[in-house]
Amino acid sequence: MKLVLYSGGLEKDNRSLDLSFLDLLNKKSPVVTFIPSSSYLSEHEFKAFVKHYSKYKISRFIHFPVDVPFDRIIFQEVMRSDAIHLAGGNTFYFLNSLRKAKLLPELRKYALKGGVLTGLSAGAILMTENIDMAAYPEFDRDENFVNLKNLSAMQLVNFAFFPHFKNSARYDAVFRRYSRLKKKVIYACPDGAGIVIANDEIKFIGPCYGFVSGQKFTIS
Repeated sequence: MKLVLYSGGLEKDNRSLDLSFLDLLNKKSPVVTFIPSSSYLSEHEFKAFVKHYSKYKISRFIHFPVDVPFDRIIFQEVMRSDAIHLAGGNTFYFLNSLRKAKLLPELRKYALKGGVLTGLSAGAILMTENIDMAAYPEFDRDENFVNLKNLSAMQLVNFAFFPHFKNSARYDAVFRRYSRLKKKVIYACPDGAGIVIANDEIKFIGPCYGFVSGQKFTIS
């Protein structure tokens, strides 16, 4: 698999992650698909995405909202893309839309077959086993306004991912407790940091933190 999990932040803060993405892509004139979390105002997000990645000499893009009807031809073009990017936004709404469109297994298959899959914040959380992290902590979580019950996601990795992490006692207490209860490793990344997975190798970009069995450790 070739995955890039972005936490978020300003474009200049994510340059190292972008360069890792380009290394995974390793192709002249690639086609990159942008999947927004919501079609609402997504044209603006798409234009910003194109402007940003055009700096890296990428010139072929597809805009593919999934919460509105789409035809099979566009879907087939998306699945032939060299890379697919899952944008940030409300994780519950995004997962609900992908499930309704029956795209979760298709995206999982795409990644397992070697397509480059990247995600920002909510988009990165969708690559994990479930989107529990979108509901934590209580003071910094997505609103589940779609009343989604089934939180299972793509199950491409065996850890939980938390974006926009702030290295503070307040956050630490929540994730120490969660890691004890769920018996799962949590990787928490501040904006500008993230995770790159190439086949069986995992690489951390920027300062990241891990939580396991109630303990916290620093990854740099």
